[in-house]
Amino acid sequence: MTAVEESPTMRRNPTWMVVAIAGAFGLLYAYIVWNAVGLLVSQATGPLGINVAGWALLLSAAVFPLLAFGVAFAVGYRRRAGQFALVLLTGLGLSAVFWFNVLAYAATKGAELLG
Repeated sequence: MTAVEESPTMRRNPTWMVVAIAGAFGLLYAYIVWNAVGLLVSQATGPLGINVAGWALLLSAAVFPLLAFGVAFAVGYRRRAGQFALVLLTGLGLSAVFWFNVLAYAATKGAELLG
């Protein structure tokens, strides 16, 4: 046998545990989305407005954490609780790095891109 097979005695995480872990991390992902939408609204209603590249950048900042959460959940929900939390934490870290990159770009190139 070269492939590793699951034994029938292996137990999965209870549903409540998966929901609790995903819910806790989901709130953190939602915070990033909330900030991205807030920046998008404030820039769109500001005196300078947003051009097409600004819309693309700020919409991607709002969508990326949702995609990262979906991928991390799909990859990790069948794993043990600690591994599942680490996979979600990795996705959260990627989302945070992307958000900080958007903020840095908006701070340095904001006059050309967003205005």
